[in-house]
Amino acid sequence: MKVISHHDADYAEQLRELAAPSSLFDPVIEERTRSILKGVQERGDAAVLELTERFDGAKLRADQLPLTQAELLTAAVKANEALRKALSEAEKNIAAFARKSLRKSWQTRNSHGAIVGERFDPFQRVGVYIPGGTAPLVSTALMTITLARVAQCREIAVCTPCDRAGGINPALLCAARMAGATEIYRVGGAQAIAAMAYGTATIPRVQKIFGPGNAYVVTAKRLVVGHVAIDLLPGPSELLVLADETADPKFVAADLLAQAEHGSGHERVWLVTTSGKLIKGVEKELPRQLSKLPRRELIQRSLENAWLIQVKSLEKGIELANSLAPEHCEVITRRARKLSKQILTAGAIFLGPWSPTVLGDYVAGPSHTLPTGGAGRSFAGLTVDQFQRRTSLVEYTRASLKKALPAVQKFAELEGLDAHGQSGEARF
Repeated sequence: MKVISHHDADYAEQLRELAAPSSLFDPVIEERTRSILKGVQERGDAAVLELTERFDGAKLRADQLPLTQAELLTAAVKANEALRKALSEAEKNIAAFARKSLRKSWQTRNSHGAIVGERFDPFQRVGVYIPGGTAPLVSTALMTITLARVAQCREIAVCTPCDRAGGINPALLCAARMAGATEIYRVGGAQAIAAMAYGTATIPRVQKIFGPGNAYVVTAKRLVVGHVAIDLLPGPSELLVLADETADPKFVAADLLAQAEHGSGHERVWLVTTSGKLIKGVEKELPRQLSKLPRRELIQRSLENAWLIQVKSLEKGIELANSLAPEHCEVITRRARKLSKQILTAGAIFLGPWSPTVLGDYVAGPSHTLPTGGAGRSFAGLTVDQFQRRTSLVEYTRASLKKALPAVQKFAELEGLDAHGQSGEARF
């Protein structure tokens, strides 16, 4: 953890270090990921099975990769009432939010009197990656698959890592089934992305891949673009807390620890504040709260990427936040809503002391699949319309074509494309 202040002589230099590229562009990770992708592209199921044994310790046959309906029903039966209630509560909010975001087909008439418009159809086959590993992300199943179901995607293929025995967390399976998954495969990591992108004998190719993952998963998604579409680049978790002296250090420390808890070592958390007193309070709270957490060793590894930064003004803090483009941004200041309007690159913004990021992780409604590693400068978070494919529609009559023809002929003349002009003229 690093503590810096605008008073420091080397403050500008430290800020440059702060803005260093994330694991999304790590050349070592990229080289290893390319090797995995190539193996699956060339050898299909055989490579997937070898990589699953190497990374997850599970020795499987190809016919064991897909989960059976019996396994899914067993997982559903194991779910207790409290789990079902929590899943149902979150799913209800997520689905309601998604329905509001669906894009609707439309049409109008242009200056020639022709009908033009857009049609939005669901992708017919999508792939969803659900992280597993040290923390099976049950919530991610709801935050991704539910959107595909609301968009009415016909086939929703899910890939998620298994344990050494080939098992998958029953709660995760229950959530995936409730959300609307039509098939689930016990395969994780970059090899899962490769299988969905290229297709294998067991895992048919998808049109678009969704979902977060570790640095290897996100790098794989970036590298398969062109073979398949992707949603965005959601990698290791990030949180930036922008705060003034009104913030409670106990709240801030708790939120920083929560996002560091994923424990891959690539998570990034920042406190950006005008208050030196708040920084001192958070410095005291972090070890106190950390000592009581069961995943403290994993959290400690991620806290090596933590920064506590005292800025000269909130305006400078906003400038830094926009530069970092954090996945999650909490604004715990006076007039938080007004201030947040100047934050233009965050994946999601949480306003005030009673809106911790964990609400967005689990139950608030918007998907928690968000851009990381600075990708928020050009990517937005996951929304239901990303499961819809846009098609433009054009319908002219003889009269509207005749009205458009002079302009068509002029463009054809200017570009030297005579056949273009003839294509319109031939109808008269």
